Amino acid sequence: MRTDIDHLPAAKQRELERIVEVIFEEFCDAIGNATGPRKGARILKIVLFGSHARGDWVDAPLSANQYKSDYDIFIIVSQKELTDRAAYWAKAEERLIRAYTIEKTLRTPVNFIVHSLHEVNDGLAHGRVFFMEVAKDGIALYETDGSELATPKPKTPQQALTTAREYFEEHVASAAEQLEIYKFCMERRSWKKAAFNLHQAVEGLYQGLLLTLTFYAPHNHNIAFLRSLAEGLDRRLYGIWPEATRRERAMFQKLKEAYTKARYSRHYRISTEELAWLGERVEELGRVVHQVCSERIAELEAAAGK
Repeated sequence: MRTDIDHLPAAKQRELERIVEVIFEEFCDAIGNATGPRKGARILKIVLFGSHARGDWVDAPLSANQYKSDYDIFIIVSQKELTDRAAYWAKAEERLIRAYTIEKTLRTPVNFIVHSLHEVNDGLAHGRVFFMEVAKDGIALYETDGSELATPKPKTPQQALTTAREYFEEHVASAAEQLEIYKFCMERRSWKKAAFNLHQAVEGLYQGLLLTLTFYAPHNHNIAFLRSLAEGLDRRLYGIWPEATRRERAMFQKLKEAYTKARYSRHYRISTEELAWLGERVEELGRVVHQVCSERIAELEAAAGK
């Protein structure tokens, strides 16, 4: 795995150094004086992947309402217990979000995924495209000795086709069902339930696309995070959520919050107009996801000789 980031501007190199510092500071604080199973808790690798690793990132200003690439960070830890996001990574995530949105010490948003070395090597052994691309194109910002990744074993063309079809049929169909439930809730004027099911439809669409294209999706209900990963795979997904105005950005945030607040908070409010606007956006997302996934399956069919 590469270790140089000389292709990046000096400012981005400094930002990545700071991101690694924050990750380590919060991880060390989270494990504290580890004993028992956590005694050997370690970060084995911190890997930059995606557009900033490949060199094709886009850095358009937000005011231009154009696609802007995030930093995609992959953290490999010594044991599965350490992948618990709430227990070990929530504060690091919070600090990195604050550094970008409030403190402005980072000019690029950060997304990170955490897996154990065993999970990564298992993904490589089963030919999951996402893990293979991280291993192939990723750049190690930090790594310990003895943490080499396993040799990837790509799926056969037929296996890849079968797997992609199964993911597409399961997750995209499930998202369509959630969208129908949203419409039913709208008819019943059950706004909170409509918002929650609309969130579930979006989550299902992004999960389905990631799984169909890369055979991997993180176990995460944060649709902003899933959206970032998906938009990095196909630019046609960008622009579905307009961001030209503060109101438009707030609408997506309200949908993002629906996963918990629409179910558990007495103070969550969303209007029928907002829900109707979001519903139209989700319909468009479904259309684009269906198109992108269908094209990918057609490519796999051709490769498999179907």
